[in-house]
Amino acid sequence: MTAVGERLQNILARAGIASRRGSAALIESGAVTVDGSVVREPGARFEDAASICVNGKPLVAAERKRTIVLYKPVGVISTMSDPFGERTVADIVKTPERLVPIGRLDRDSEGLLLMSNDGALVNELTHPRFVHRKTYLVKVAGHWSAEKLATLRSPLTLDDGYTIRPVPVEVVKDFGNNTRLLKFVLSEGRKRQIRKMCAAAHLVVLTLKRVAVGAFRLPPDLAPGEWRNLTSDEIAQLKA
Repeated sequence: MTAVGERLQNILARAGIASRRGSAALIESGAVTVDGSVVREPGARFEDAASICVNGKPLVAAERKRTIVLYKPVGVISTMSDPFGERTVADIVKTPERLVPIGRLDRDSEGLLLMSNDGALVNELTHPRFVHRKTYLVKVAGHWSAEKLATLRSPLTLDDGYTIRPVPVEVVKDFGNNTRLLKFVLSEGRKRQIRKMCAAAHLVVLTLKRVAVGAFRLPPDLAPGEWRNLTSDEIAQLKA
């Protein structure tokens, strides 16, 4: 046995064989071999390159967890495939791991899109019982009034009959010529919600960009179509 590497019970647990305690019991029972020899010590350390079998079957290592942030450009669909041949995020993000989008941005929207193979993280960021506010910057055109801002902030009933909770909306910039930059902070994500809200206020959406999920913001050094891995600190920030 070597003094380096990872504890055998942890290797089995990481591969999804059993919990660490259950993996230790398997090892102690003599069900695990390493490079052809039975190992009964759960704390014995081995490298991933070792040939490990459980009850005679080779151990298949669990896929490494990976989460990335993509600056989704306009014109790209937030799915892994499209039956009509549209360009998807899978055409941009190519990794050995099969990542899935966490939530969606419609074809005509851009900005922050997270992708991951970490099922627990995907569930936490998408399940309704977890509230992760998403921030959008939206450039709109149309005659402006205080009543329109009040409409955007009201509990609107959408065309599918669902009444949304009031949304914080503020004017970030007035460009003149009846165009403004608005900030929306959504705690729920109905399909095309912001576009429907703007339509209810008789405003035309010119651009729509997601800039943050919770406290995690779109990295300023990413250009449309670029992506990078998230650090452990950034993942912790997402979960906060």
